[in-house]
Amino acid sequence: MTGKLLYVLVTGATGFIGAHIVDELLQRRHKVLAATRSATKANFFKQTRSQFTEHLSTIQISDLLSESTSLEDAVQQVDAVIHVASPFSYDVQDNEKQLVRPAVAGVKKVLEASTTNPNIKRVVITSSFASIMDANRTAPPPYSYTAEDWNPLTYEEAVGKETSAVVAYRGSKKFAELAAWQFIQERKPAFDIVTLCPPMTFGPIAHPIAKMNELNESNAMLWKVAAGEELPVARVPFWIDVRDLARAHVEALIRPEAGGKRYTVASPEKFSYGLVAGIIREEFEWGRERVMERRHEVVRGWEEIGLDGETAADELGVTYRSFRIIRLCGCIRTDL
Repeated sequence: MTGKLLYVLVTGATGFIGAHIVDELLQRRHKVLAATRSATKANFFKQTRSQFTEHLSTIQISDLLSESTSLEDAVQQVDAVIHVASPFSYDVQDNEKQLVRPAVAGVKKVLEASTTNPNIKRVVITSSFASIMDANRTAPPPYSYTAEDWNPLTYEEAVGKETSAVVAYRGSKKFAELAAWQFIQERKPAFDIVTLCPPMTFGPIAHPIAKMNELNESNAMLWKVAAGEELPVARVPFWIDVRDLARAHVEALIRPEAGGKRYTVASPEKFSYGLVAGIIREEFEWGRERVMERRHEVVRGWEEIGLDGETAADELGVTYRSFRIIRLCGCIRTDL
């Protein structure tokens, strides 16, 4: 597919990651059919990309699970699919009903719909480092996670009533990705898949948000630091710039040799919220008065644990950006 201009369906297009994937595709002159949950977001999304009018269309799919007709109509129009949309909320009462089952069913719906169009040769799926990591790992360091690793969390543990939403979310990503690989193995469709497993994702805002509480979780954490709140505790020290992640998605789509592979994508540079605080204090005059001074310390237990981002960098041609807040977070302004 290298060199060929494609028409790509992107689910979750008006989300944090999806919007950057759409922009990366458009900048390369691929056509995009952006799936959105609301007409209001779709209109705003198109207005802010008016220079790409001929290459950007939208389709409203309020619910991937219930609107089969809209999804099937969408896949008939395109050559490829990038599936980003997935339920994400820590405010849940039923882990299975609100997180795990919808994530699994959403992947299956997209793949099932894609089988109806023989022109589709590849589907790229956004998974997560959550499907990789073992939160209870006891083996001694050093150790580096790779695409060969899988979170050992069981389905029963993920959906349990006493299980936290954080752990249930990890289960939702694992079992959705497993469902995708199982679909390929059992159904043997005309297309292949590529899955990407990014850790914490930071970067400028390219998607429509009306107020600060609509920020994606990772940038919301940066905003808390910039606002002078107590520094959050990083669950893991791995991260990727959303623009690098978007490029990885597009390269995974167009490179023939990427087919059937799973990638961990991550910067070699570890982060902490102490690092965030230090950069804000250095870069912004108001930061020295507002932001707590803290040392950059990698979260305890992860000092000698790594995450392989080199394989993706080599095979997908991704160069990782440096962690500097003025380049990473478009929501932090200098006129506050």
